[in-house]
Amino acid sequence: MARSPRPFDHEGARTMGIEEELLLVDPRTGRTAPAVELVLAAAASCDVVAQVPEASRLIKLERESKREQIEVITKPQSTLEDLARCVTSGRQLADVAAQQLGLRAVAMGTSASASRTQLTASTRYSEMEERFQSTMREQLTCGLHVHVGVADDEEGVAVLDRIRPWLPLVLALSANSPMWNGEDSGYASQRYQAWSRWPTAGPTDIFGSARAYHRTVEDLLATGVLVDDGMVYFDARLSARYPTVEIRVADVCLEAAHSVAIAGIVRALVSTAAHEWRSGFSPDSLPTPVLRLAMWSASRHGVSGPLLNPLLGQPCEPRVAIDALLAHVAPALAATNDLHRVTAMIDDVFEGGTGAERQRRTLREERSTRAMVAQAIERTHRPIAPSSSVLDVLPI
Repeated sequence: MARSPRPFDHEGARTMGIEEELLLVDPRTGRTAPAVELVLAAAASCDVVAQVPEASRLIKLERESKREQIEVITKPQSTLEDLARCVTSGRQLADVAAQQLGLRAVAMGTSASASRTQLTASTRYSEMEERFQSTMREQLTCGLHVHVGVADDEEGVAVLDRIRPWLPLVLALSANSPMWNGEDSGYASQRYQAWSRWPTAGPTDIFGSARAYHRTVEDLLATGVLVDDGMVYFDARLSARYPTVEIRVADVCLEAAHSVAIAGIVRALVSTAAHEWRSGFSPDSLPTPVLRLAMWSASRHGVSGPLLNPLLGQPCEPRVAIDALLAHVAPALAATNDLHRVTAMIDDVFEGGTGAERQRRTLREERSTRAMVAQAIERTHRPIAPSSSVLDVLPI
């Protein structure tokens, strides 16, 4: 299924950065805690900085829309090894700061318990709550956003048009949010279901040009429905602040190693799409309504049930779909020596389950959401194993 001509025309590793949203929880109860301001203050203290000395040059911590979560933002990196150090340091800094208050930072896409959330103090967030009501009040979800560098908006939109069919598989691999209102939702990514309530969320049509993309955004803003252009919540979009495309479909991953591999897959998708564009390949014209069903299937099943073939839009076994993704990006992954790391993550997901399956397994065995949160905390801060020293090679 790989359509990219070979050998892969590698032009240097594109920079990438990620934003990881983490929950702040009380480990004694497993419930979320509205304490982001105190955690940010603790993170700036001399005691915490001394425990995670390299974090300040690799990441920054920020507020998100709810006081029960914190965002880790990495600086742009060129290798997955460097990105792994950023992710590890960011999770550690957030957690060490949270522990100053008797709390922990955990990578779960949704809360294990039912609880009211508190809005972060912000005029913008208050306006969003007033306008969107329960959609904003009930929105406590944690995602993984991946930024990948592009030359300009024209290349960026060409990339957006060509990665569309593959994004459901990124969601399937990352699925890590089975819980909603204290109960098993039945979805591998309930986060994506909740996020889809926003009026602009989801897949997009093929734009064809940067001009058409920007005209679409202008038309959306002209409706008066959105508070600002930051609410253009496409599954993948041009960043308003950086020369990047921003892919927003993934759940925050339970294990740091999986977050890093997801970033590697996304970068490879971007590089492959840009290469196809330069080589004259047209985007695959899978209809947007079918893409919505593909995203729903990924959200519902993760990799434990049928997914849609990324090019045909027909049901297939999850391993078939993921193998098609791997074949599609293998040349780009090999060019950056990331093929082994990504393949190992995919194998780990199929052997041990997605984050959602691992959370459910603990819940079944322990019959306790508190135990599930405790296990998630342990996995959140599990060290990333060193990448193989063997150079990646293309499969024959």
